[in-house]
Order: sequence, then structure tokens, then C-alpha cells
Amino acid sequence: MPHPPRPRPSGGTPAPPPRRPGRPRSGPRTGAPPDGARRSAAPPRARRARWPMRAVTGCSVLVLTVAGVGHALLSSVGSGIGRVDPFRDMKNRPAAGDGTNILLVGTDGRDKISQEERKKYRLGGAPCHCTDTIMIVHISEDRRRASVVSLPRDSYARIPAHTDRATNKHHPARPVKLNAAYAQGGPQLTVRTVEHMTKVKIDHYLEVDFTSFMRTVDKVGGVEICTAKPLKDSHTGLDLTPGKHRLNGGEALQYVRSRHIDADSDLGRMQRQQRFMAALIQRATSSGVLLNPMKFREVTGSVLGSVRADKGFGSEELLTLGRAMRRFTPSSSEFQTVPIGTVGYAVRGVGSTVKWDPAGSRRLFAALRADQPIASPTVGPRKTVVDVDPRTIRVQVENGTGTKGLGKRVDGALRATGFRTTGAPRDAKKRDVRQTVVLYDPRWDRSAKSLSTALPGSKLRAVKGQGATLKVLAGADFEKVRQVRAQKPRDDGSSAVRGDEVECG
Repeated sequence: MPHPPRPRPSGGTPAPPPRRPGRPRSGPRTGAPPDGARRSAAPPRARRARWPMRAVTGCSVLVLTVAGVGHALLSSVGSGIGRVDPFRDMKNRPAAGDGTNILLVGTDGRDKISQEERKKYRLGGAPCHCTDTIMIVHISEDRRRASVVSLPRDSYARIPAHTDRATNKHHPARPVKLNAAYAQGGPQLTVRTVEHMTKVKIDHYLEVDFTSFMRTVDKVGGVEICTAKPLKDSHTGLDLTPGKHRLNGGEALQYVRSRHIDADSDLGRMQRQQRFMAALIQRATSSGVLLNPMKFREVTGSVLGSVRADKGFGSEELLTLGRAMRRFTPSSSEFQTVPIGTVGYAVRGVGSTVKWDPAGSRRLFAALRADQPIASPTVGPRKTVVDVDPRTIRVQVENGTGTKGLGKRVDGALRATGFRTTGAPRDAKKRDVRQTVVLYDPRWDRSAKSLSTALPGSKLRAVKGQGATLKVLAGADFEKVRQVRAQKPRDDGSSAVRGDEVECG
């Protein structure tokens, strides 16, 4: 007897075709999905609409993970990097902190650029064989944040005693401009000098010259920058009107090399370098370079012939650096220039140099060592005004919980905000503290209130006879340190990339 026809569901949608005989069912006849999984509450059309998004996400993860084809691709990329040994025979180095520090050096490699391009972009004659750009790129331990600190090439520095490999002549320690370290001792002396000045241990060295920079910009199709004022420099040939411009490789080189636009010369140039670096990263990520294996290979293959790095900087490190910097934008607050104390600091036999602000630079590099954000509060939330300048408040941090490393995290965050922490957090006897406590001598009550303001949710506890050093007993409720400042803001010469500097219609 023939079966009656299948009823059509409401809405006129055709019934599904009958199951082929012999094919095993994917689940029990009750209609429940296998393994107890729940069906999506979304209608079929909504589920279909999410499929492309899931596919794109899946492809992104596939390309950006070190596995299969991605691993082979990145391995071939890493093998194309020129190698140097900047850490050979180095002794008395700073202690390693959390996270990874990469010394990124931009060198004058105009000897690899054609005569026609040199003339067009006013690159002059023979290269100086010196560093044109020096940056420390810090990648946080969790690989989610990258911080970039620019070091002025004219910074007052003292290079350590060293022996010239070419002449085998020994040179004593002496004052120089920072970029002279490369000219006199190459990558090794540059790393030694930077470590000596910052007390930050450099884990990797990455060197990029003019040629690779220009090729990178051209391969991603140019980079768009925006200026609210005319930019004209007769020395480099840069001539930009207010508004948006897409720069090719040669024009980009003019933009980042120009020193005769601003009154602050090299400092203004570093801010443009930071903005352009962020814009270049944004262009590379938004144009799909990182998500397209063939395009990625094309771009990296064309530029890595002009890149040098230490032997330990390979495909894994390239991937980590790329992942951490994908989040950057032109207004990123994680770009910063080392705080400046004196511009035009005269040194006999050296000339006019840039001298760092001692306190400000110490705080900045302490934040790097502690793996803390270096963001200047000029971008994002404003600083909360307090009665007492954090720079005058000495703090001892104690970890009142069983969470390993909490004391170090609190100490680093307070130090990065400006407080004079001891840098040596302790473990408290009491290890079940839930709410963070600020303990203080009643004679320093205003300082205690200022410190407590920087620790949202903390409570104050007076302790007679404790003395001038305040104590923070970190509890389980600690989340972050609030940025604070005294009534009269200081001017330490530090700078960060501001979003309003590059916005225009």
C-alpha cells in the first residue's frame, strides 16, 4: 500500500528529501543532535548568514598560526633574513624582565637605491653607515600588547669601552651621540650602548634599511597619511598640502626623514615616524597581506633581502611581532618618545645633543622592564588630579594574596604612573587580603589620599610612627592603577602620538 504524501511545512517550504537507505543516522530518532549538543536558537537563514564570517575567521586563524602550510611559509620567510651577532661576548647585561624587547634600527642604506631614485628623493651621495632611527619594541608577556619607545638619534650617550674589530684598536668609554655607536661598532656596540642607557635587556635585534622600507610601502600599495598643516622640507623634497595623501615608498622615505619642518627638529620627525609606522601596520593588515599567504610571501620576500636580525629572530618571532602589532592604529597611545630633559645639550667634542630627563626616562624603562603599559594619558582617559605629586610619594608594595607576581604587577603599575616605588615588592604575612589597603603615617595623610586615588576601591589605614614611606597591601580586588597627576602638570618633554595630530577632513 503506497504511503500518503508528506505534508509540506507551513510557509510553503518544500519538505526535505527522504533519507537514503543504508546511511546511518547521525543521532537517535528523537531528533536530538549527536553527543547532546544543543541546536542553535537562530533561524536557518541567520545561521547561513554567519557562515561567511566563520569562514573568514577560520582562514585568519589558519594563516596566523604556526602549523602546516603556515609554518612552511613562515620558515621560508625567516630563512630570507640576513644574520648578525649583536650579542657576542656581551657581559654584565641587565637582568631579563617580562615580555620581549626588540631593538629596531633603521639604517642609511641608500647605496642600494638607484641613482635616479636618489636624485628624485634627494638622498644625497654616499651613505653615512649610521642609524637613522632607533626604537625599542616591547611585546608583552601575554603577546597582546606592543609598546614602541623612540630613542632620539642625537641622544647624549656614553658608549662602553670596546675594541674596533676592523683595526683591533681599543677605545675607552666616552660621550657620543647615540647614532654614532652603530658607525663605530655596528649592531653589537649599538645594543651595548642602548642597554647601558636604559637598563633594559634587549632580546632581539632587527635592522631595516632605506631600501626595505621603500619596498615595503610600495608592495602594500602605498600608505595614507593625513596632515592638518602644510609639510615642506627643502632638504628631503617633501611638499605636502593639508589633507590626505597616499605616499609611495620614496615619498614615505621623505616623510619620515624630514627634520626641517618643525622647530623641534628630530623630535618632530620621530613623531612622524611613529605615526607612519602605525599607518603602515594598519595598511598591511587592512589590505589582507597577513591573511593572504601568497601576498604575504610576495611582500616579505621582496623586503627581507635588506633586513638583518640576530640568529634567534626567526619565523616564530616574526609571527609574534605581527600579531602584537596588528592592533595598532595611527593614534595608538603605545608609541612614545623617551622623556627629554634638555634639547641642545652641548658636549665638548661631540656638539649639540639631546639629554634625557633622568626621572622620566627611569620611570619609562622601569615600566618596560615590569611589562607595564607605557601609554601617556594624553591619549584616552585623562589623569585624575590629586593634591600631592606622585613623584614625591615613596611606596612599598606588599602582596597580600596567594597570587604569584601580584606585588610585582602593582609595583610596576604604580612606578609607571609616577610613584617612587621601591622596586622590590614583598610578600605580606597575611595572604588572604581581599580589599587593597594603603597604610600610612597620619603625618602624610595627603600623600596617602593621593595614593589611594590611584588605587580604585582601596581603603586607608593610619599607622602611627610608620614614617614617610607609604605601604600598599595589595588585595584580591586589585585590577589597575588609575593615572593621576598633581595640580600643576609637569613638562618633562615626553611625547606620545596624539590622534588629533593626524585627523583632518
